[in-house]
Amino acid sequence: MTAIANASAEMAFFHVLIRCGSLSAAARELGLTTPAVSRRLALLESRLGVQLLNRTTRRIGLTPEGEEYLTEAKRILADIDDLEQHLSRSTGQPRGLLRVNATLGFGRSHVAPVISKFCKAYPQVQVQFHLSVTPPPLSEDEFDVCVRFGEPPDARIIARKVAANRRLLCAAPAYLARHGTPRTPADLGRHNCISIHHGDEAYGLWRLTSGRRSEAVKVTGSLSTNDGDIAVAWALDGHGILMRAEWDIAKYLRSGRLRPVLENYATPPADIYAVYPQRHQKSRRVTAFVDMLCAALDSAARRNAAPS
Repeated sequence: MTAIANASAEMAFFHVLIRCGSLSAAARELGLTTPAVSRRLALLESRLGVQLLNRTTRRIGLTPEGEEYLTEAKRILADIDDLEQHLSRSTGQPRGLLRVNATLGFGRSHVAPVISKFCKAYPQVQVQFHLSVTPPPLSEDEFDVCVRFGEPPDARIIARKVAANRRLLCAAPAYLARHGTPRTPADLGRHNCISIHHGDEAYGLWRLTSGRRSEAVKVTGSLSTNDGDIAVAWALDGHGILMRAEWDIAKYLRSGRLRPVLENYATPPADIYAVYPQRHQKSRRVTAFVDMLCAALDSAARRNAAPS
């Protein structure tokens, strides 16, 4: 038991060291001297028989072995914390580290406010929030919860639907007044369309369905970006037709600054899911966060549906 306790303590020490970014910063957080931190790191590397860090006078960098050790240390420490919470009778208060990933625009606008509320409700949880254009691979153990669009096909993970979502076509009234309103998907070929490209999604290809008929329309335009907020701003400025999630344009549709286009045609579903490993299904910090995210998005959806 002593060996296991020592190993977990060394993992926690190494995690703090990397988070702080330097030996001196880690020493301040741990209440040690810098030489003491250096000796402790040297003892850890000696015990493991590998070099974990490349050290200079000003910075530290992970070796390949250090990256592997850090990844596994985070996973093991999270598992220990989950087990303690599961066995404890005081599971009503989540605690520990929660690593969350979301896409840029949606994460900034909708997930970040929930994290702020969550941390106030559960001060014993530390949250690391990372935004990315492309969702990370589900096989990697870099995050505890990923908020993403569309249900992932991997049955080995838990994908909880937190909100319905649909993509809508829209444009500013000024643009439609100048160029006309498309009546069929084929009409989009004569319009300036604002493209958003993410990861491996087909670039500039919009799929529209009416009844049993489905069409894939190749659209072109003078503007494209990988940032949804920028694309919405361009549409508001009258540059063209945009396909965007209802979550991001609902307020502009209500105010009339954007108008829907081809309303009788449906686009591929893009419901919002919270995705996390099966081993986290009993983690209080994960389930409490997902519960709060569901409640917040449900409330936001009701506000979006209400008449202005």
